[in-house]
Amino acid sequence: MLERLQKVIAQAGIASRRDAEELITAGRVTVNGKVVTELGTKIDSRRARVTVDGKPLKAEKYVYILLNKPKGVVTTLEDPRGRKTVADIVAKIPERIYPVGRLDYNTEGLLIMTNDGDVTHALTHPSHEIAKTYLAKVQGFPPEDKLDRLRVGIKLEDGVTAPAKINVVDIDREKELTTLEIIIYEGKNRQIRRMCEAIGYPVKNLKRVQYAFLTLEGLRRGQYRQLLASEVEELKRLGKKKNG
Repeated sequence: MLERLQKVIAQAGIASRRDAEELITAGRVTVNGKVVTELGTKIDSRRARVTVDGKPLKAEKYVYILLNKPKGVVTTLEDPRGRKTVADIVAKIPERIYPVGRLDYNTEGLLIMTNDGDVTHALTHPSHEIAKTYLAKVQGFPPEDKLDRLRVGIKLEDGVTAPAKINVVDIDREKELTTLEIIIYEGKNRQIRRMCEAIGYPVKNLKRVQYAFLTLEGLRRGQYRQLLASEVEELKRLGKKKNG
């Protein structure tokens, strides 16, 4: 089967697809001894001899991790400001794995990491409708008419959000905090925080507690585990189902 060269490089754990494209255009990649600089070049990864900076690609096994990300950790592999990253937490894993989507610096909870580009693409595709469940502690006591605006979709600067499911979980009168369970089916940048700000009830604490059928059961902050083979297959099935 023919695959795009940048995808083959990414799957080998050398770099992300975007970084792989830069390697190609910089003339650092050869296929069967010839430098290839054209993006979109397709190869048979089972037969083609690919090198990056003169080193042959080695096929890596696919790894799938479920991480309970703490606050104060960046969802990137490197941070120019020297902050702790999710890559630091999983540093003992020899394969180069990437986050599936993002959780912002002050958001904690469930994050999937993998080196399987196809799964990442399927789960983060703009048309996906995979449920992501958050617990958000917001300042104040939002009335139902405000929450209904989130349930039908609210206008943000980058478009109207898809309808969300909103449930009131707890009300702390003393601290003037309301805990909301918020389920969304898309992944706009800082979406939950911006949704709550839009109705006038800013988020004070945010945690993702479920992604599709996956939960944080048994994982403390900063811990991770390998996904079971059955869980990986179910994620792949969801990705195919949602993307056609």
